[in-house]
Amino acid sequence: MKELLKRLSLAFGPSGCEDSVRAMIEKEIEPYIKNAEVIKDGVGNLIVHFNSEGKPRLMVSAHMDEVGFMVTGITQNGLLKFGAVGGFDPIVLSAKRVISESGVKGNIISKPIHLLTKEESEGAPKISNMSIDIGADSKKEAEALTFIGDYFTFDSDFVEYGEDLLKCKALDDRLGCAIMCQLIKDVSESKSEIPFDLYFSFSCKEEVGYSGAFGASAQIKPDYAIVIESKAVSDIFGVPDEKKVCTLGDGVIISFADKGAIYDRDLVRHIMRLCDENKIKYQTNKFISGGNDSANIQKNASGCRVSVLSAASRYIHSPADVISYSDFLTIYEASRAVIFTEIK
Repeated sequence: MKELLKRLSLAFGPSGCEDSVRAMIEKEIEPYIKNAEVIKDGVGNLIVHFNSEGKPRLMVSAHMDEVGFMVTGITQNGLLKFGAVGGFDPIVLSAKRVISESGVKGNIISKPIHLLTKEESEGAPKISNMSIDIGADSKKEAEALTFIGDYFTFDSDFVEYGEDLLKCKALDDRLGCAIMCQLIKDVSESKSEIPFDLYFSFSCKEEVGYSGAFGASAQIKPDYAIVIESKAVSDIFGVPDEKKVCTLGDGVIISFADKGAIYDRDLVRHIMRLCDENKIKYQTNKFISGGNDSANIQKNASGCRVSVLSAASRYIHSPADVISYSDFLTIYEASRAVIFTEIK
């Protein structure tokens, strides 16, 4: 799964431009979906359905998109003005390498420190004051390489370092997509009866308002949903223990709520029991923070019991997102246990 995670994370796929990621997933799962219904909807979601009518509907969801940048203007001297696609801390952007879907490379630039006014130097950096330099000397030269509305993402490497850590862009949420590809293979090859009418939803546009998952949930009308995600944490030097959301290497994160949803208590307890029974390492979230597709999945017309399985992620929404590979595997083990176990 590590090789698949690498390929998916390096793929180009900001919100609204998930085509390459979706095609890669389709190719990966193609041998295992002969007995499944495959739905590609108008929003851009990819849904794989293993039909077992009469059983509770379980939706397993992960989003394909990543944060990125959209070109909003081109200056006379060939620099690109841009807007954020998804949420960023602007402080991480300056001097970062970026790349467009067509392969045009550039760097995000901002005013050098020695030219900043006192007010500018004391305030937080603003994306409106940044540009992308693609090496063009004029507007005409830049327009030959890109256009207003074009997408860029971080130009990042996939790096293994330390004993267990992985670094790349877009691990949020390509880790969930990689896990779901493996789960589809497991279900396809299993000789055991699955206790659910089972849907795998590779959703789009999570980073800009969760609209993809909302549309998928409206189609599926699940009874239960498990969202596989990343969770921003602060287990770094200088942060007191009581302020660390969770810790890399301590296993899958099981949460009780976020800023958009209250997770179903019975479903959360069910997952915790499965982890205990299967000796799957897990940790519980210390804060109510962040958000993910679970809120909009929960809002489908019939209502839905939701829970989230997360990986602790340092430096999320940056070119150096860091996760623990052992945590990644515990999420896979926990989600697999859920799929193959009846919820009582």
